Formats: sequence, C-alpha cells, structure tokens
Amino acid sequence: MNKENWVSMFREVGFDDKTMLKWHNLFEKKYPDKHQSFLEWLNIPQREIEKIRSK
Repeated sequence: MNKENWVSMFREVGFDDKTMLKWHNLFEKKYPDKHQSFLEWLNIPQREIEKIRSK
C-alpha cells in the first residue's frame, strides 16, 4: 500500500480534498500516534508527514 493507492480508494468512495483533510484532522486529533504510524505505513516521507499533520 502507498499514498497513491489510498488516495485512489478515497476518491472511489467520493472523498474530495476537503473531506480527506477532514478525515486526517480527525485522525490526528483522536489518535495522533496512530496517525503518524499510518502515514509511515503508506511510505510517505517524513517532511510530507509533517505537512499533513500540521494542517
């Protein structure tokens, strides 16, 4: 699994950029450590992870 596959699945179920951001924000708020692990699991570079988590 990687970021592109995950985003593709989100798009297939109707998530737009705004909805994906809302999903990430909720994940970060409720489970910050798990969110970090999830983003690492997707093989996202650390700099990009930091951007995602700071939004």
